Formats: sequence, structure tokens, C-alpha cells
Amino acid sequence: MMELKDQRLRSRKSVFRMEFRRRDYSAEEQGHVLRRSRTDHHPLLPPSPSFHNQVVPEKNGNNDFFDPLRGLNAEDSTSAEEKAANTTTTTNNSQVSSKEWTSFKRFLMQKFPVSKMISIASMPDVIIKSSTSFRKSSESSHLEEVDDPQRISQEDVKVITGQEYVSRLHELKDEINRAWHAEDRVTALKLTIKVAKLLMDKSVLQFYPTLFVLATDVLDMLGDMVWKRIQQKAEFSEDGTFLCSLPENFKASDICSDAKETCNNWFCKVGSIRELLPRIYLELAIFPCWRFLIDQPLDSLQRLVMMARGVVDPLASAYCRLYMAHCARKLPLSDIGHLVTCVNDTKILVMRHISANEDGHFADKKRLLVSLMEPTIEYIMKCIFENTSQSQRQVDSVLLELGLGRNQEDLCGSSPCISFVLHHLLKELPTEVIWSNFVGILHLIECSQDHYFDQCLNYRLLGFRLSESRSKLDIVYSVVDKVIQVFWCKSQALGKTPSKVEELFLKSLALKKASSRTSGLYFISRKFCRESCFSLRLGFIGSHGMFFCAVVEEVAQYDRLDQYLTVVDAYMDIVLQNQMDNHLKAILEGISKRACHKEIHEDELESLKSILMKLLSHFTDLHDVLGLDHFLEILDVMYGNPRSNINMHILSMATRTGYLHDLSTIQLLFEISQSLHDVIDFGSMKDDEYQQPLRLISRFVEMVDYGTEMERHLTFLVECRGAFGIINELKETLVHSSNCLAIKALKDGRKHLNFVKSCIAFSEVTIPSVLEHVVQFNLYIETAEVALLGGLVSHSDGLVVSAISCLECFDLTDGSRTSIDAGGMLSSIQKLCSLLVMFPGNPDQGITRFPNSILSLIYSKSWMTPRMKIRLFCGIILLLATLSQDKLPYYPHCVEIMGNDLLFFGDPSYTHEIAALSECVLQDLISFIEQEPPKAARGTMALEACNCIASSFVVCFLVCQDILEVCWKLIETARLCLSAYDRYLQSTIKYLNEQLPPSSSNLIFAQHYDLSKC
Repeated sequence: MMELKDQRLRSRKSVFRMEFRRRDYSAEEQGHVLRRSRTDHHPLLPPSPSFHNQVVPEKNGNNDFFDPLRGLNAEDSTSAEEKAANTTTTTNNSQVSSKEWTSFKRFLMQKFPVSKMISIASMPDVIIKSSTSFRKSSESSHLEEVDDPQRISQEDVKVITGQEYVSRLHELKDEINRAWHAEDRVTALKLTIKVAKLLMDKSVLQFYPTLFVLATDVLDMLGDMVWKRIQQKAEFSEDGTFLCSLPENFKASDICSDAKETCNNWFCKVGSIRELLPRIYLELAIFPCWRFLIDQPLDSLQRLVMMARGVVDPLASAYCRLYMAHCARKLPLSDIGHLVTCVNDTKILVMRHISANEDGHFADKKRLLVSLMEPTIEYIMKCIFENTSQSQRQVDSVLLELGLGRNQEDLCGSSPCISFVLHHLLKELPTEVIWSNFVGILHLIECSQDHYFDQCLNYRLLGFRLSESRSKLDIVYSVVDKVIQVFWCKSQALGKTPSKVEELFLKSLALKKASSRTSGLYFISRKFCRESCFSLRLGFIGSHGMFFCAVVEEVAQYDRLDQYLTVVDAYMDIVLQNQMDNHLKAILEGISKRACHKEIHEDELESLKSILMKLLSHFTDLHDVLGLDHFLEILDVMYGNPRSNINMHILSMATRTGYLHDLSTIQLLFEISQSLHDVIDFGSMKDDEYQQPLRLISRFVEMVDYGTEMERHLTFLVECRGAFGIINELKETLVHSSNCLAIKALKDGRKHLNFVKSCIAFSEVTIPSVLEHVVQFNLYIETAEVALLGGLVSHSDGLVVSAISCLECFDLTDGSRTSIDAGGMLSSIQKLCSLLVMFPGNPDQGITRFPNSILSLIYSKSWMTPRMKIRLFCGIILLLATLSQDKLPYYPHCVEIMGNDLLFFGDPSYTHEIAALSECVLQDLISFIEQEPPKAARGTMALEACNCIASSFVVCFLVCQDILEVCWKLIETARLCLSAYDRYLQSTIKYLNEQLPPSSSNLIFAQHYDLSKC
């Protein structure tokens, strides 16, 4: 193709008379330098004091603009908002409680989903109606029904799908609604009673929360309808006459006798229900109606609390008290005594139920029962503390009513606290209360002896709550000391040998407490109680006050890694924020002791990931993290996704602080990068989740710096190419790093020339493996420039040939590549043209060999747009005009390489070859502009070509009339395609007028395109 192009160039006849403009680049540079003026004030220094003393006078007069940031206006708007908020406080509280209840019911349905089949011994008639239940044999029922193995009779066991049960309850709700609006309120009440009776059935424990949600929806609907009916009677007479509008905070004295009689009648109907549980539910449903009869219905609420004690089943009783808490929130009551009583009563029932020594199936059933009851305690605790978080007195009162005090003896109480009750109590207690009672809370956790709730969750929650706020350092030390003692003592009770760090830590703790004996250590006693637990009680006075330390140890599997990690994770923030190095060391050794030489499970991996993430986020210097004992041991036992996340965090931390110089750190990060590389699925390299680790590995390689050991650095790059050769983005980084090494070596002179050749060779071998041709082209050009700076002309020449060949191989034959970066491609080829200015010509191969190769590329590639071709033609014209100068604008750094201005000085064949090629390019440039169909694009391209020609050739009527006519034609094309007021057109005409010498012939052109006429 090159030969064909050369023949075509030789076959063309000369049609232009042209002369290249002479350029004085030094003078032009000086002419474009900004003028400097002396200043007395440095622009980066702070303003003078006089500037701050300037006062802007306030404008008097009316200002229609309302500034919300003005102090007075802001106060006015705030006070107005407060007034509006005060008027709707009750309504908003009701809406909030309603939203919370709706969210809570949704949570119940999601936590305990409906099973596919429900087996019920005595199917209620209200459910059997219109359902497709069927009988099943007692033998098959016994095999499938594991929730009720003690049932006596199985002859009439029936099975119904969960979806049918739910659908039937929705149908009942619709029937009750229709009956009510049909004035058949007796039927509506009877159906509602039947729905309430369903809550007596606990044959399928897992289904009970769903049954509760559906049944209470019906009860709430009936309660709302009864409320609206009584309210209507209070506001309207029997004949429809409007009496009054009840205020939001009305009193019983505002209610007429007719409304009170209707209200009392409803309570009498509910009171006639024989079964206890439905009677309580129905009265709770209409309980807000007590406001029509009495101003303070607290006594009635307490009566219902006492009635609920008659429900002996723990599950039914717990959910009954849950509904009681919900209904009580509808009243403007501030007393929470009934809620505290509900919690205490639930505790008694649960303790009585789980205290029996049963195992096997019954133990599993108890665990299920505890999990089903837990949401009820959670909701009631939220109700207790929703308005007491700011009052210390109220919190203390609640703790006392719950059987807990503010000292160690009272906190222990007469009986151990239920674990899940304590868990949700810790969730709601204010942080200040937890900090001031942490010893007692620890004692409570350890006294909780039920095995149906994981105690480590309470230790974990305590740590998270304590980390919500900061406290005095000695208090913090006391808290973490107690937790570490707990785990050490439990491990010792199990016959486990403590680690060396744990022993040293506990010995130092004992010595510290012994040394403070005179300042307040008042007893150390140890005794065993029962077969499975013992207590260790320690007390001392710190520098800021007295702190009692009490740890009651219970034999539990706290030596297990999962439980240990669960608790330690919660206290990591406290340990790190308070720089408790000894504690951190003990924790890490405890993890290493339990994690090494064993298989790590998924949940343990997540806990390890959380702990290590907190470590990495706390420290700013990676060396501080790597210097921690056992950190690398713990990291080695991790695998999978958590390990990859930790590796990415380490790489990110290492590369964001600067270059990496330490050899051991580089080796460790290299191994981490290999571990991260090995888990990447290269079949889905384009997925976003894999892009970040690839970028981090490339960034690590880029930030490595061996200093003066440049050969070791190049060896490292070779190792990276072998280890991460599949990562395409990394190959580009490797070439950049190799070229930077070569430049670094060249700065020391030519004594490292062999090393520079090694770097160039490394790049030459690496570049062909890059997949994208455009990236390959850029890397070839970059490496060729480096080789030229080192005086390696033959290497540079070969690299430029490879670069052009790379673009010749590039084609859009692959259907997946439908677009290219035209701007980036154009910029890269223009950069090549700039580089060719420094290349010494070779007469044997042709002085214009590389420009001819670029022209062949332009003619042969269909993916080049017309704009790209025209700009590349302009770039070649500018290159040839530069090569024609007596002195080039820049030269290679190596003084041994001579430029073309010296090699071909005074050689007419050199000038003739450049002029011939320029003439050919100029013809093609004009031809391509005329073929461009869009008018606006054609006009802009014509102006670009005109500026290029005017800056490259002499524009003169007498010397280069052909060039003047070309510019005239291009301006005419632009004028026809663009507006006469186009700024680009005007500036181009102005530039041409400036280039014309003051002769009469040229003035004709200047006058024809005078700016005033445009």
C-alpha cells in the first residue's frame, strides 16, 4: 500500500505555487509570554487587617426580599413552627404509634412466615366454612406434626393450607365490615368474638404470630367502628341535629347521656363473653372508648393487666400483653406502670416454663417459644422507654419496678433475669445509665442462666451501647477488663489453657489492683457455687471514683471462636478509640489462639472481617497495623469474599499514603495482591465488582519505588507481569513504570544505558499483549519517545513502525465494538506527528516515510471520520512546515542525535520532497472539505484548514497566488455554510488580513473580506 501511495504522489502534477513561512520560534515564544508587573502583596498571603475592618453599611428602607437566614426572621419562623407543632402533638404521636405498629406487624409476618400446611386438631367452624380442609390419618399426622406430640386424640386432625387460613380471615374481616354497615352490629360482634377465640389455639406455634396480626387487624377495625359510632352519638342527636364538635382532649363531662349509654352497653356486651382471652382482647379493642365514660381509665387498664394473669400459657399471655401495650398507646396516658407489670408477669411465666429439666424435643420447643415471645418484649420495652430517655428519675424508677436496682446486690435481684428480656432492656436504656451501671449489668448477664438465648448477644449489645458515647478513661478500662476476665475465666473453667498474653495481662491487672489496695480495694473473694459455675468478685477505687468489678462465671462454650468474635467485635471501637494497646494485644492473641488450626465458618469469617476492618479504618499508617502481633496470622486463616474485602482495604490503605519503599511491605502486598488475583473470575472481568480489585493491584504496582535499586524494581515488574499477566489494565501500568525507570536512569547520565535498553526491551515485549489497539498505539509512542531521549534511534524507529502497524491492524470487524474514541485516536496520532519533528530522517528509506505511512492509514481506514481525516491532514501539513524550517522548535535530550535541520541543511532534495508531499496533502484536504455533506461541519472544517494553511505557507498575491486563492476559496465555503456573524469566521478573516503584506494586490483580498462587511 505504501508503494501504491508513493506512485500516486509521483504521478501528480504540481498545481500549487507555495513557499513555507519562515518561523522564529524563540521570538514567537517571547512574544506570547505574559508581561510581569511588580506587586507589593503576595497573592497567597492572608488579607491585610484593613480588609477585615471594612464594614458594609446596612441599607435602610423596606426590603421585599425575605431572607430565611436573618436572625429575627429565623426566630419568628421557628417559633411559628413550634406553635404549630404544639397544636398537633397528640395527633402526630398517634400517627407515629400507628406507623410503628404497622411496621411491627410487618416485621412479625416476615420473621415468622406462614407454613404451607397447618394441622389443627379442632378446626373452628368459622375457618372450616368455605375452606378445603381434609382429614388425615393419625399415623401420618403424627409423623408430620412435630409441634404437638402430646395431643391425646388424633382422629379428627384436619389440615388446611396457610394461604387458605389467611384468606378465610380476610373474608371474615370483610363480612364483619359489611354486617356493621348493614346495621347488623350483633352479627359483627359475634364474628369478631369468633376471630378472637382463634387466638386460644396454639397447636401450631410457628403460625401464632401471623394469626395474631390477622386477628388484631379485625379487632382494631371493630374498635375504630365502635369509637366512631359513639363519637357520632356524642356530636349529633337522634334526629341528626348537630350538637357539638368534640375537641381532641375532651372530657367525660362533654359527652351526652345517650352516647355514654351506648358506650356502657358495648362494654357490657364484651363483659358477657365467657372465655377469658377473647373477653380481654375485645375489651382492649374498644378500650379507648373508656374516655367517653371516665377521664382517667387507668384503673380499668390495671384491671385488664390483672385479668391477663389468668392466661397461663406463656405465648398467648405474651401476645395478649403485646396487644394491651398497643391499645394503651391510643390513650393520652403518661403512666407506664402497666407495661412494667406486663414485663414482670411475662418473666415469671417464662421462668416457670423453662425451669423444667427437659431435653430433646421439649428443649427445641422451648427455644422456639422464646423466639416467638421475644418480639413482644421488644415492643413493650420500646413503649416503656419512648418517653423516659431524658429523665434519670424515671429510668431509675423503671429499673426498680423491674426488680433491678442501682447497686450490685439489687441488680442481682431475688431471681436471675431472663436473657432476652435483659437484651431488649439494654437496647432501650440510655447510654448514660449503662455507663453508670456497667458492673451491675455485667452481673445481670452472668446471672441469666437460661440456655434458650445466646448470652454472647447480650455481651455484644452491651459493647455496642457503650461505644455510642465516650466516658472517662478509667471507666473504659474497667469495662473492658471485666469482659476479658469473663472470657478468660470461662475458658479456664472449661479446662482451656490461657494464652501467654492473656496470662500476662491478667497478672498485670491483678498487680494494678493490688497496688491500689490502700486506696480502696476492699475485698477479693473467690468461691465455687454449684457444679457448673463459680464467681469472682473484685472491687477497687479508681482515680475518678469507686468502681465495683463483679464477674460471675457460668460454664458456657465461650471458648468457641464464633462467640468470642461476636463479643470482641462489639468492644473493638472502645479499645481502639481509647488506645488500649494491652487489651488489643490480648484480644488479637485470643482470636489467634481460637482461630488457628481450625476450620473457619461463614459467620465467623464475617465477624473476623468486621474486626479487621475496624483495625484498618482506625490506623492511618499500614505499618502500624502490620506491626500488630497475630494480625498476619489471623489474616492467613481467612478466605473467600471476606478475605478479598480485607485485601482490597489493605491495598487501598497502602497506596493512598504515598510511594512504597519498604521491601518487606512490598513483598507482603505482592502476596496479598496474588491472593486477591487468584479469586477473580476472569470470565466476567467486565463486571463492576471485579474492577476495583484490578485497579487496586495496578495502583499497588504503580506506587512501588525501590529507590536507587532500579534493577530490583525492573525485576519486580517482570514478576508482576508473570503473576498478573491476565489483567489487561496492569500491562499498561507495567509499561508506564518501565518507561519511568528508564527516564530515571537517564537523569544520571549515560552510565545506565544498558539498563535503559533493558527497560525498552521489557516494554517492547509487554505492549503486544495489550488487547486494545489504541492503548497499544499510545504505549508504543510513549516508549519510542523514551528510546529517543536515550539516543536509541533504531529502537525508537522500530517502535514507531510498530505503532503505525498497530493502527493498520485495527478495524471494526468485531460487532461488539460499535464505536471508538475518535477524539483520543486523533490526539494520539497528532502526538505522533509532534514526536516525528525530532526524528532524524533516513535518505535510504525516504525522508517522509512516516508521514506517508500516516497518509496511507488515513486513506485505508473506514472508521476514520471526515473531521478526523481533515485534522490529520492539517497535522501533517504543520509537521512538514516545521521540518522545512532552518531551526527546529525542539530537539531530543540526547545531544548525539542531530535534527533534520542540521542533517539536511542546504539539501534541495530534502526541501523538494517535503514540498511535494505538502502539495499532495493540500489537494486532498480541499477535496475532503468539498465532499463533507453537513453545511455547518463543512464551514468549520474549512476555517480549520484555512488557519492551518495560513500559518504554514506564505500568503501573498505575488509570491504564492495559489495559496491565496485556496484561502479565498475556503473562506468563501465557510461564509456560505456559516453565519456572517460567526466568531470563528471573523477571527479567521482577521488573521488572514494580518498575514497579508501591505500591497495593492493583496488589499483587494483584504477589502473583499473586510470584517466590517461581515
